[in-house]
Amino acid sequence: MKTWYSQSLGDGILAFEPKEELRAQFEPLFEATGKPTDMAVFTRHELEGRLQCEVIAYFSPAAAALAQAVGARPCERPVNADLDLLAGDPACWAALFPARP
Repeated sequence: MKTWYSQSLGDGILAFEPKEELRAQFEPLFEATGKPTDMAVFTRHELEGRLQCEVIAYFSPAAAALAQAVGARPCERPVNADLDLLAGDPACWAALFPARP
């Protein structure tokens, strides 16, 4: 179970509501599964040559059920630079992005 997922939340200015909806959907699942350290949703504002930034949500493999429920698509694990933790335990950083020797 190593597959990450991503979903566009739209324009950076308008993404507040979709982010809050994701957070609200995440919490009951997180509680029901015993608050696993490796279950998290991250966001990143991405510009990549566009005039407006786009907010992308990244779902860890342990959040696959939520990712699939919202139509997220499989993706590579994101690099942790510029990621923000939207939902999950702050200890997830060490679990999901271990320091490399």
